[in-house]
Amino acid sequence: MRRSAIEYVEAKHLRQDVTAFQTGDSVRVHWKIKEGDKERVQAFEGLVIRKTRGYNRATFTVRKISFGVGVERIFPVHSPRYEKIEVLSRGHVNRNRLFYIRALKGKASRVESQADAEMRRATNTKTTQAKA
Repeated sequence: MRRSAIEYVEAKHLRQDVTAFQTGDSVRVHWKIKEGDKERVQAFEGLVIRKTRGYNRATFTVRKISFGVGVERIFPVHSPRYEKIEVLSRGHVNRNRLFYIRALKGKASRVESQADAEMRRATNTKTTQAKA
């Protein structure tokens, strides 16, 4: 009984307009910032390196490089503090958590896009069929 009561209360606070994205995608999060009595929107753009599950406690971590320093920020998925999440590009990764990206620098830290991965698979199948 207690568990269902908690889920009932939490269901009221879930966002219905959550953008579909996954680990490895490049996203831009438009976060509302309060400065004094004013409120403005600031964009945080980077790579999603982790998504955690949870009903209304689900979060995702975005990593970007700012002036040569890696910056990571954890955002709640169902928070009312962000305006929107834009998916800039879809990434092709085989893991759910991309913590190895922290140790990489420059071009090595890039994630392959889904379009590039599909094109590479298509050319690999054509070359293997030609060899056979």
